[in-house]
Formats: sequence, C-alpha cells, structure tokens
Amino acid sequence: MKITVIGGGPGGLYFSILTKKAMPHCEINVYEQNKPDDSFGFGVVFSDETLGEFLTRDTQSYELIRSKFAYWDDIVVARDGESVSVAGNGFCGCSRKTLLQLLHQRCKEEGVNLHFEANVDDLSQFKDSDLIVACDGIGSGIRTQFETDFETKVELKKNKFVWMGSTKPLDAFTYFFRSTPKGSFVAHTYQYEEGMSTWIFECSPQTWENFGFETYDEEDTTQKLKEIFKEELDGHGLITNKSHWRQFPHVTNGKWHKDNIVLLGDAKATAHYSIGSGTKLAMECAIALSDAIVENPNNIPVAFENYEKARRNRVEMIQYAANVSLDWFENMDRHMQHPFYQLSFGCMTRSKKVTFENLSIRDKSYPAKVLKEFNELNNEKENTPAAFSKFKLRDLELSNRIVMSAMGQYSAENGLVNDWHLMHYGNRAIGGVGLIITEMTAVSETGRITLGCTGIYSNNQVLEWKRITDFIHQNSSSKIGIQVGHSGRKGATKKPWETEDLKDKWNLLSASPIPFNENTPIPKEMTLEDMNTITEQFVQATINANEAGFDMIELQAHHGFLLASFLSPLTNIRTDEFGGNIENRLKFPMRVFKAMRNTFPKEKPMSVRISATDWAENGISEEDVFKIAEAFKEAGADIINVSTGNTVSHQKPQVGRMWQTPFSDAVRNTVHIPTITTGYIQDIDQINTIILNGRADLVALGRPLLLDSNFVRNAQAYEDYRTQDIPKQYITGTSHLYPLKGSERKMIEGMKKALKPESHEIK
Repeated sequence: MKITVIGGGPGGLYFSILTKKAMPHCEINVYEQNKPDDSFGFGVVFSDETLGEFLTRDTQSYELIRSKFAYWDDIVVARDGESVSVAGNGFCGCSRKTLLQLLHQRCKEEGVNLHFEANVDDLSQFKDSDLIVACDGIGSGIRTQFETDFETKVELKKNKFVWMGSTKPLDAFTYFFRSTPKGSFVAHTYQYEEGMSTWIFECSPQTWENFGFETYDEEDTTQKLKEIFKEELDGHGLITNKSHWRQFPHVTNGKWHKDNIVLLGDAKATAHYSIGSGTKLAMECAIALSDAIVENPNNIPVAFENYEKARRNRVEMIQYAANVSLDWFENMDRHMQHPFYQLSFGCMTRSKKVTFENLSIRDKSYPAKVLKEFNELNNEKENTPAAFSKFKLRDLELSNRIVMSAMGQYSAENGLVNDWHLMHYGNRAIGGVGLIITEMTAVSETGRITLGCTGIYSNNQVLEWKRITDFIHQNSSSKIGIQVGHSGRKGATKKPWETEDLKDKWNLLSASPIPFNENTPIPKEMTLEDMNTITEQFVQATINANEAGFDMIELQAHHGFLLASFLSPLTNIRTDEFGGNIENRLKFPMRVFKAMRNTFPKEKPMSVRISATDWAENGISEEDVFKIAEAFKEAGADIINVSTGNTVSHQKPQVGRMWQTPFSDAVRNTVHIPTITTGYIQDIDQINTIILNGRADLVALGRPLLLDSNFVRNAQAYEDYRTQDIPKQYITGTSHLYPLKGSERKMIEGMKKALKPESHEIK
C-alpha cells in the first residue's frame, strides 16, 4: 500500500507512525510545505486522558513527549489582581516545535519518508497512491479544491485573538482577565517548557477597535498588550512569531472523504483553543484513522466509513462544547460584572462539561469558596446549596429556586381543572418545588390549544382553580403561578396522544395569516377590534387568577402562540403600526401586559415567558430579544422566563445538556433582570451550577418532574440539606431517604474518582 500524507503537522505525523508501525511494508510519504525546524505557534496542551491514549498506542512517542513536557495540576483564574487556584486538573504543555521534532524522529525510526519545503497544490502527481490523507491545516488547499464534495462550512467567530509567547514562568494553566475602561481582555496562558510560556490574548471586536489595534502590526500589538498586562507579565516581555490578530475559524465538513482522499486534523474540524488543543483532537483522530486503515487495508471505502463512525460523534460533541466555551469568552464583558468567585466559577464551568460537583471531587476548597461568596451575597446560612437558597420577587418569597415548568396535561373538560390537576400540582408542592407554574391556561374558549386545555375565563374555573391553590397553600411552602395565554394560530388541535385531528375547529387568530405548518388552518390576521377583545380577555383572566389565589402570573409570549406571533419577524409580516421593526412588533404584547400589570395586585409579581431564538433563518435577533426583555422590565415584569424555538415548524434547534441556559444568561446579564431557565436540566448538580455561575436565578424542570414528583426531596437528601417544610405526615421518611441518598452520592463520587485519568507527571 502506498500512502501520501499532505501536511506535516502532529496529526499527519502521528498517523504515519502508527500506520507504518502496524503495516511495515506499506510506503508512507509525508509532504510538508515548511522547513523541519519551522513552527508557527508556541506550545500545545494535552490532558492526562490524551497522554494515556498515547501511552497505549506508541510507547516510544509517549516517552519522548513525556520527557519534554511541563506538567501542571492546577488551573488559576485571575482578575485584576485577585486569583484563585483549582487543583485536580492534569495537563501538560509541550513546545509545538519540540513535539514536531520528536515526531520527526519517530517517523524516521519507523521508516516514514519525510519531504520538507514541498508545497502540494496538484494531486495528479499522486495517482499511484492508494490513500491520500489531507491534513494541511485550517486553510487546507486540498479541502478547498473539493469543498463541495466535502460539504465544507467555515464560520469566522467574532472575537479577536493573537498568539504570543513569553519568558514569564507559570506553574499552572492561568486565565488572566483584565478590566480596562475600553473593554475587557483575557489571556489564556501556560508554560510549555522551562523558561517559555504561551500567551493567547483575546478580546471583543469593539475592545479591539477601541484600542486601535492593527491586524499585522506586531510591534504596536506587543507594546499595548505589555502595558495592559504589565502586572501579570511581571517585567517579562512578549515574543512574537507571525503574531497577527485573527478570528477563530469554525470548520465543519459534512463528509470526511472523497474517492481515496480523507481529511484529518484542522482540515477536517476545528475546536476552539479555550477548551483544549486542536493538536489533541488531530492526534486522537489520527489514531482512529490508522486503526481503520490497518483493519481494512484492502477496502479503503469501508475504512473511511469506520473512521467516521468512530470519530464523527465525538468530534461534533467536542466542537459543540468548544463553541459553548467560545461563546462564554465572546461575551466576557457580560461576565466581568460578576463577583470574582462567580466569574471564576463561570469560567471553569463554561462548556457545561464541568459542574459544581465535578469540581468538589477535584478540589473541595474551591467550590466552598464559590458557595461562601454566593451565600454571603444572598444572606443565606453557610453551606446552603444554591438551589435551596431563598429568592424573592416583590412580596413573594420562594423557599428554593426550583420551578415546575408549565406542562400541558390536556385533561380538563370545558376548561375546568379536576382531581387530576389537584393530584398533579398538589404532589409537586408537597414534593418541595419552590414555585409551580401551571400549564398554559387560556383566556377564552377559543384561546385553548386543545379541548383538554385549562381555562380561567369562567366563575366555575376560578372556583376549581381555588381548590388547588388552597390545597397548596395549606399543605406546603410552595408558591403557585398561573401561565395565562392564548393559543393563536396553534389552537384547535388534537391532544398529543390522540391520532385524529379535531373535526370541529374554531377560527384561529394571529399577527399575520401564516399557518404553523402545511397541515394547520390559515389564521385570521388580527384587527384592532380583535386586539381590543383579546386585551379585555387577558385583563379578566388576571382578575380571575387573583381571585383564584394565585401568587404570580406568567404571561405566555413564547413558542409562536398568539402574543409571540407578534414578536417574531417569521410570523409577523404586517405593514401597519404593529409590524416591521421590533418596537412596532412589541406594541400589542406590551398593551396586554401593561393592562394586566395595572390590574394585578402590586405586591404580586409577574413573569413573561419569551422565545429568545426561533432556531430558523431570519428569525428573531439577539438585539430584538434584549429590547423585548427591556420593554417588559420597564413595564413592571419582575422576571423573564427564557425559552427558545417552536415558532415555526422548520426550526433546527441545537439540543443538549442545559442547552437553553446561554439565552437566559444573555438576557439576565445584559438587561439586568432575573431570569428562569429550562431545557434538558436533569439533576441537582446542574441546577446548582447554573445558579452559581449566574446564568439564571430560577431553574425550571419539566419532564424530570413528570415521573418524579419528589425530585426536590430526593435532591435535598442527596445534598444532605435539612429542610423545615416536609409535611408532618412524611417527616419520618427522612430517616430512610437521607442515608440512602448519602450512600448513593458516595458511590457516585467513588466511581467518578475511579474514572479520573491517571496522572502522567514525572515525579
């Protein structure tokens, strides 16, 4: 077999070593455009996990790398002179130039042919090659030639960064945050060999412009950064090596191979430097590609398929986490306003892979400092878990920060709640939920989504709701809010478990005559008369909700329902005063909210639930969302429940762990209003993490509460938090539950410690 490798980076070299070692008779040629001793960049980073993989694959390479690296166990977060160290993080730094030299040595030892100063732009010279590995970097010429075949997408991220070196010694990976009147900076720094450290400086485009940086002016850049980070550099200088300001290119490819050409390294996929080394990703993919070729030397198409199967999901997961991390740094001005330990905790947990509990297992002293700061700021007792701290909205005080999200039960008759709803809400209240938000409750008969939806438009409905609120207030410390809304163009449909749609549909209303999908009726565009009627219905619903004993009202303005249809440009194409720019699109929802706020008692809070993105092209913008939240805040909203999507049927949401928290974070820390977040939040550790890093003030759970009405009680026992609101009838159950959950926690922590990669530090 003849293999041609285009690009002599770590990925291509490591692939060549492993493949030649496994298949000694194959011919492997590596073509690199630079000289053997050229290197652009300073250091690279590997985790203990990655080093362990190297050890099992090629002991010689592992020993060579290990003999040359700088190892550290701590991560330090520093801001303007304050700093905190977090132990238990096994990483090593190695000079990129040294790494290449070591891999060159291993290639020669195994018999791989290295060709330097060989710029390849014509693949016809390799017609006799069985396999061509394209690992020629981010700007891959080969990938670009066949970008249609590879389905290549390259997206430039907004922040500016520049890669430099310094002689400043560092004994830990350190994030240096620096505040200036012109904007914030962060330096990602680590030592990679004795007397040398990498410094990657990053800032927003606005900060970059404020300082008058020039892309290619290394001298000007160096002098300005030395002045900004003079305390951190401590008299040491900065070293440049083509240190030009750049924007990070997020590279993805729908296909990783074409004919006998396969992509590897940054040519295939990039991961932002804030989450780890692109070198690590390239070398791990090199292992998978080599394995696939060795297993299928006579069937390259199958080898390529196996390579993708082995790595695509993992690469996409890493890229997703990297983008979440990148987003945190792109918005660091938003986070810099936080207290120091909250900032540091947000930095440590930014990618959502690391949580409060993870950090507690690594280094108990650090999370204790984070929690101590939080409890002091919130006047809570020492060691109170964040989820179980109190939270106040106007005169309403919640006993904890866990919320039951609005979840349709579709079990009402003629809008009337019944014993099912009493059981449903009552159980969660006794189960310790701090705030219950009811399912969307319609302001009129035709405002329902289905025939099973609840209403708040008749006296009987008020009485039946009062039976539920009275039970909750008499038997628990939970508070209950009602989500009031109108289905709009998403009404008159079947219940989720029904197979046949409604035959007798009622007329639908919306901002514009746009159906939700091809199977739903075209709604009527609302007239001024319709708006007057709907506003009156919302006001009456508000009066009724107060009479029914609700502690709070949440206005439904999300997921493409009636009021939300005015807010999104995808559902509002009106040409009158209620369409066009966001100020106009806000007019009718604001009219409704203000009328409700003027009606509802001043001492009771109101929430508004909004969709912060439509997950569709040309949908609502971030700027629009900030204006929406600001408008509701000024009109008297006390908290914003930040949801996303479900505006249009062709949406493409990016679902994952805690996937909607960045939107809550953006609203909370830009508009400066409390927020509720939701979205694939599954356990108490995630809830504590979200609250402590300032992404939301309250955390709403939906499906986790459906089959576990005692989620909060189990979480309290898991955290060994002794609460006073357990009903007297159930209090003796704590003698069983608390030891049980304590044992479960010890077992989980033991498993996590056992799974922690072995340290590769040279003692």
